[in-house]
Amino acid sequence: MEVFELIAPCHFGLEAVLKREIQDLGYEVSLVEDGRVTFLGDAEGICQANIFLRTAERVLLKVGRFRAETFDELFEQIKALPWENYLPADAKFWVAKAASVKSKLFSPSDIQSIVKKAVVERLKARYHISWFPEDGAEYPLRITFLKDEAVVGIDTSGLSLHKRGYRIRSSKAPITETLAAALLMLTPWKGDRILVDPFCGCGTFPIEAAMIAAHMAPGMNRSFTAESWTNLIAKKYWYEAVTEANDLLDDTVDTDIQGYDIDPAMVKAARENAKDAGVEHMIHFQARPVSELNHPKKYGFLIANPPYGERLEEKSVLPGLYREIGEAMVRLDSWSAYLITGYEEAERYIGRKADKNRKIYNGMLKTYFYQYLGPKPPRKRQGL
Repeated sequence: MEVFELIAPCHFGLEAVLKREIQDLGYEVSLVEDGRVTFLGDAEGICQANIFLRTAERVLLKVGRFRAETFDELFEQIKALPWENYLPADAKFWVAKAASVKSKLFSPSDIQSIVKKAVVERLKARYHISWFPEDGAEYPLRITFLKDEAVVGIDTSGLSLHKRGYRIRSSKAPITETLAAALLMLTPWKGDRILVDPFCGCGTFPIEAAMIAAHMAPGMNRSFTAESWTNLIAKKYWYEAVTEANDLLDDTVDTDIQGYDIDPAMVKAARENAKDAGVEHMIHFQARPVSELNHPKKYGFLIANPPYGERLEEKSVLPGLYREIGEAMVRLDSWSAYLITGYEEAERYIGRKADKNRKIYNGMLKTYFYQYLGPKPPRKRQGL
């Protein structure tokens, strides 16, 4: 089976998490860069990556990489790529996205136009036709420039992989499913440990945690653009990947995952989202302010995306809110706490410096993942 270079974009700062996921699937990582991981995979790998990866934004089939500082260079470099190996004569193809950072070619619309023309010219010569019906399967193209170096790929995913299919209802400042999964995977939390999100909003953290605990593949209930690429991927590989996902699923596991929010409407939305995800029975949701957060059990995990003043009306309440978070952490003194926030004064009002701090870009927004590490639970004695 032909081996492709595949590119999985991710949130800046979380490349190591995605790299580990890809390796755990059994694929060789060939390159790790800011915001993306490149790996080697065959047709089966395209299916598995789309269905099983929790932290990738999408999966691209890499067609080429080159330098271009002028539109003439861009045209010739694109035209030189073997597009006929990927696009059949009836392919519907367009440049879905062009991005440019610190490069001489910076106009997305001009880049898109030149790339489309160059691909057409290449295919004209290879298929010996002058007009393409474009009434077949869809092949969205993507090109990114960084310091005049272009990477070109075909999007196998379609909708971003954070679109799991369950989050129909959303909050004002939701965290994406892929980012929530990555942050959970940065912690030592396992499905048999307590997990509480006191700012659960539409429920993303608890739902992603329940999916991890149940070994539920994030892409098992959605479709992908490459499912119609029968010239490259036999249908059986999609069926086999979904069958494997169903075989691994175990939503009967015992969990103690809880989501709280001060807004009852958000709690209702979170509960409905969890139902759509198939994990409602694994999570306890409740309307409750962080000031009332407590738990009788030890060695739990608190994870949250608290407000951090993106809206002006929030700024005045932030000191008091973060003091309440700090007070809750004192009450839960054997717990570990993990907070993603863009609030620069978070540690000051929590009243404690984080044991670890990781800078993560949530879209274009710089945030920090504050990690407060609690004591490890005592090891269970053998035979008990």
